[in-house]
Order: sequence, then C-alpha cells, then structure tokens
Amino acid sequence: MNDTIVAIVTALGSVGIVRLSGARSLAIAQKLFRTKSSWESHRVLYGRVVEPQSDRVVDEALVLFMASPRSYTTEDVVEFQCHGGMVVGQQILQLCIKEGARLANPGEFTLRAFLHGRIDLAQAESIKDLVGAQSAHGVQLALAGLQGKLSHSLRELRADCLDILTEIEARIDFEDDLPPLSVEQIRGKLTTLRQKALVYLATKERGELIRSGLKVAIVGRPNVGKSSLLNAWSRTDRAIVTDLPGTTRDIVDSHLVVEGIPITVLDTAGIRETEDRIEQMGMERSRRVAQQADLVLLVIDSNQGWTEADQQIYELVKDRPIVLVLNKVDLGMTDNLPQLNIIAKVQTAASLQEGILALEETILRAINANKITEQNLDFAINQRQAECLQRVVDSLERVQEAINANLPLDFWTIDLRDAIRSVGEITGEEVTESLLDQIFSRFCIGK
Repeated sequence: MNDTIVAIVTALGSVGIVRLSGARSLAIAQKLFRTKSSWESHRVLYGRVVEPQSDRVVDEALVLFMASPRSYTTEDVVEFQCHGGMVVGQQILQLCIKEGARLANPGEFTLRAFLHGRIDLAQAESIKDLVGAQSAHGVQLALAGLQGKLSHSLRELRADCLDILTEIEARIDFEDDLPPLSVEQIRGKLTTLRQKALVYLATKERGELIRSGLKVAIVGRPNVGKSSLLNAWSRTDRAIVTDLPGTTRDIVDSHLVVEGIPITVLDTAGIRETEDRIEQMGMERSRRVAQQADLVLLVIDSNQGWTEADQQIYELVKDRPIVLVLNKVDLGMTDNLPQLNIIAKVQTAASLQEGILALEETILRAINANKITEQNLDFAINQRQAECLQRVVDSLERVQEAINANLPLDFWTIDLRDAIRSVGEITGEEVTESLLDQIFSRFCIGK
C-alpha cells in the first residue's frame, strides 16, 4: 500500500488513459510531463509526455492530477489522457514503471479504495458489475449497488442483530440488575430478521439473469429454418441461409437484449445422419451446446409436421427447458404433434420475420423475466453474497432452535455472532486477506 501503482485503464480505442495512484504519483508525472500551466488538483493540464533522459516527445496529451483524499483511491492520483492505439499508452506505462511505479494488479485501484474506506466490499463488487454490464438494466442494477442501496440494507440487518446480541449479553453479565428478558420479543425480532434476509436472498436469481443473461440454443434437423430464425431475431445476416441441408456446420452466435435481459442465441448445425466428417463434428458440438443452454428452441418445419428425425432430436434435449418453434407456418401446417414435455410452443415464419415478437414474449414468460422487468430492483445480490446470506438465515434458525430447546443464553449468542459475521463478510466489516484476493482477482487490470 506504500508503493505507487500504474495501469492502462481504457480498452483499445482512439483515446487512452494511464492512471497512477500512490504517494509518488505527482513526482513521477511531473518528471514525464512538460506543461506551461501550474500543477493544481482537479485541473486539466495540456502539454507533452517526454522521455526524461532524452527529452524525446512521446505524445501530446492532457493530464489530470487529483490530490488525496479527493480521488478514486483516496491517494494522490494522476491520469495521462493520451492518444489511443497499441503503442502510445504502453510507452507512457513503461516510462512510469521506469520512474519507480509498479504495474497494478487486477482490481488494485478498487482494492485501495476499499481499504481506505471510500467504498465497502459490496460497492466494490458493483463496480465490477458496472464494467461488465451487458444491458441498461445491468447498468442500473450495478449503479444501485455502487450508490450503497444493498450496503445500507445489510448494515441495518447487521445493526439489528447486534442490538439483539447486546440485549442478550447484558442479561448474561448483569442478570440481577436488569428486568427478565422477553423471550417472545426476541423470537419476534429474530423472525423479522430472518424474513428480511430471505427477501434479500431471493434477489440472487433475478440479479444473475440481468448480469449474466440467458443462453439459448436453436436446434433442429437441417433446413427447418434455424439460421433464418437467428437472422430474423437478430435482424442481421449472421448465419448463411440456403435451401441445402447441412449449410450450418459450426456454432453461430448472436448477442441480443430483450426487455433488459441479455440473451446469447446459438444457432447450431442441423442434426441428422450423415457420412460427412466435418458435418458430424458440427452436430456433436450442437449436442454439447444444447445440453449447456439455459433454454432450447426446438425448431420444426410446420409444413412437414413432426417427423422421426424431430423425435430423435427431442430425445437428445428433453431434459432441458424446451420451447417448440413451429417455423414456416406461411407454407402450411401439419397437426401431428405428439405429447411433449415442453414449456410452450410458438408459430413463426422466419423468412418473413413473422412471429419474432411472440417468440420473445414466450421466452420471457418461460423464465419469468416479465416479473423481473416489471419490478424496480433496488439491488440484487451475487453468488458470494448469497452464500453469506444463506449462512445468516441458517444461523438465525439455530438461535430459534436454541430458544425452543431452553438452552442457556450463552448458546443463543454463538449463532447470533455467526449471523453478524456473515453479514459483515458481504460489506467488508468481517474480511480476510484470502477473501479480498479472491474477489479482486476477478477484476480487470486498471480497475
């Protein structure tokens, strides 16, 4: 924490930013940057970045100095705003390292912000979610976390647990000086806290759907219109469409956002009996993708109706959630569907771009996403936070069991302390070095 770190904080583009943070940030910047302006905090300076020994100009740039504590990390921070591309930012980075800075570890800027008390651990994880958001809903959810909505609720939960613990321990230490403990009142408070924790826990599934999205595989026999369906849905020509069976031989994907839910659509090779080795490899990949998908769109030719080949494909994916897509309805319908274990069925004419809206509505209903988009989520927890909250729920249940078993007050406090500790692990009030390493190693370098 005493050294000065540096990293390129922007992706490849027309503008690049190189960030320094630490006690020597200003000294390093002043050695590398030539400007006629005076160095003042939070003032943008114009000048040239130079190689100090030779005075060779590296770039014409802007520099922003942010004096401690008014910066992202609360340390002295300097940002070089230079031209983009692959070379200039790397040159400035190497000059900073040569002058004594160290290349930042993944997430180290945010780690320093946490360790200096600028943000808590839940807010730090929201920054990672914000950077990786795949939709506007994902951005809103991450911003809510960054603004402390989850942290505020959790601090209230932890404070209420501490109040109960204080009340119980007071009776242990000063039993003769205080009125008897109201067991029913304690039971009521514990029930309320457990219900709160369960409400927070229930946001995980919705949050994961908004953050990570849905993986949808389009499967079916050759020439039923799978690629046409992908092109119509994505409004692009991602997949080649011909009348020849077996045209698609590899996985073609498209990334969509439907009602705020990121969806990765995977068009797979048509599954059929063939001697073509390349086509066989494509079909094997199709089977694997279908097994890993969150939802399978089983496409059939409505004009031909249900065939033996359709039945064979259905047998391969019947353990997955399935939406049956009756495509080519513009050419006619053959009503011979057997009894199938499917979520829903929908009619489309992909070549005419008909039925796509109905397909989207069917998928959203299938995953209950309509309920998600109708709700204004204040926050949603992630997997790590869910594991901590589950321990909170379990600990509070064990306190109730200790009360029901008429165990001494000391036994009540054991599990109550576990609940308090688990909440603290989410916000960072109870944290270990290994936990921090685990969390921040998932960040990109530069954050």
